[in-house]
Amino acid sequence: MASLLPVDAIRALSEQHSKPPNVHYQYGTAGFRTLGNLLDSVMFRVGILAALRSKRLDGKTIGVMVTASHNPEPDNGVKLVDPRGEMLEAAWEAHATNLANAPTTDAYIDALDAFVKTLKIDLAKPARVVYARDTRPSGPALIAALEDGLKAIGAEARNAGVTTTPVLHYLVKAINTKGTKDEYGDDSEEGYLQKQSTAFKKLVAGKPAIPPLVVDCANGVGAIVGEKLAEHLGDTLKLILRNTAIDKAGALNNACGADFVKTSQRLPPSLASVLKPGQRACSLDGDADRLIYYYLDDRSQFHMLDGDKIAALVAAFIVELTKSAGLDGEIQVGIVQTAYANGGSTKYLSERLPVRCVPTGVKHLHHAAEHYDIGVYFEANGHGTVLFSPDTLNKLSAYQPSTPAQSTALNHLINLTQMINQTVGDALSDMLLVEVVLAHKSYSGVEWDSLYVDLPNRLVKVVVPDRSLFKTEDAERRLVSPPGLQAKIDELVRRYEGGRAFVRPSGTEDVVRVYAEAIVRSQADELAFRVAGLVYDEVGGDPTKRPAEFL
Repeated sequence: MASLLPVDAIRALSEQHSKPPNVHYQYGTAGFRTLGNLLDSVMFRVGILAALRSKRLDGKTIGVMVTASHNPEPDNGVKLVDPRGEMLEAAWEAHATNLANAPTTDAYIDALDAFVKTLKIDLAKPARVVYARDTRPSGPALIAALEDGLKAIGAEARNAGVTTTPVLHYLVKAINTKGTKDEYGDDSEEGYLQKQSTAFKKLVAGKPAIPPLVVDCANGVGAIVGEKLAEHLGDTLKLILRNTAIDKAGALNNACGADFVKTSQRLPPSLASVLKPGQRACSLDGDADRLIYYYLDDRSQFHMLDGDKIAALVAAFIVELTKSAGLDGEIQVGIVQTAYANGGSTKYLSERLPVRCVPTGVKHLHHAAEHYDIGVYFEANGHGTVLFSPDTLNKLSAYQPSTPAQSTALNHLINLTQMINQTVGDALSDMLLVEVVLAHKSYSGVEWDSLYVDLPNRLVKVVVPDRSLFKTEDAERRLVSPPGLQAKIDELVRRYEGGRAFVRPSGTEDVVRVYAEAIVRSQADELAFRVAGLVYDEVGGDPTKRPAEFL
């Protein structure tokens, strides 16, 4: 089989994309992600890897998305999408990392050869890949390197152009289900927009007119797809798109976007003159896979409605629909959260449906949500979706309602399965989902916000020499290493009313993150800074550089 590797073509093109020395690449939850100018060799090799993944899976189409999401503009990244539109199988992350770090072309070809033999990849199988990128300036050059990789191995490739990450995930699933009973939709961006907007219009038909919605597009690719979506929605939902400067250098995710709003807990400055008291708005991130809502109250005070608030709104609505359809005995709705979910949301949801806590990271959430008939997951950062199991989809299509009310609720559920992008968190699809629930419940931001009260919380980063010293258990809510540290944290937490705190190593940088909450804002802050101080001292942080706020 190895003789079938087109070694000469790979060698010739690989020499044009040599790996820089002293750079170590790591494929994580978000794929490869670093400065855009360091990714040339990675892109070439990812092209070959995607083709081999396709061959390994019998010629199914694999997706490649070039984006760094909510990161600053100089960064870029790349991730692979598996045939059902889901993230790359975890076992392949190590293979991707290993191949990306081969120091020379010869070493790379040897590693490739060994990889093909170990995984018994039949190179005679076809390879099919669809790829896209966001609006980053480094994108075109990286796409060219990716195309060289696809060319070297002779893959059948389709360029989906500049689009959002969720559209690429949608395309992969649509291409692979085409002509089957599970057909997901027309395999084009137009098909994606048509599917969502049609279902949305059915879901809000007969409801009072929806007031216009301000959408902060983070000066990213969401502005392009958002504009097309606005055309499809027409007067059903008027979108006021802001931060759409996709060609302006340095504008992407800068003082705007979902990540800015979530971390700084304030309005993007660019919206200060746009948003009126009582009006609601939302922010997408740079590749439109995260969504944060917010509103100004009568006194022009800013209120954030994050992923936890979205999850509470959506899950409660779906539970109501299953009951109204007479399916509550048949279909179990469950919700999946991480340790970062606010204690207020966990309490509210636990009283209504099963709640499961898993480690941070989309793959853990998505996987756990698949265990429910209808699984809802949202991270506090605004990334999430709703999954309907194949069995549930069959039940919905076969079910015979016995009253008009049951029939109406059943149709709503079926339309939700069409409108929600079940492959991945999708800011635009999630935005439509929120708007449907607000229309059905006649909620403004105020009523939605008052479903439950968020416990005051504080997130603190502690820079550490080696984050690998920190090991966790119980879905990252407790430390097992360094030894003895968890007992000291427990001792601190007991002093605060409604206190909760946990410490976990970052997946992306040499810091540990400390999260704390308590009944009162000042106590949540104090608890967070006390735990941060404890962590800093525990790992031998330099006393002369100890941040002043650490207690």
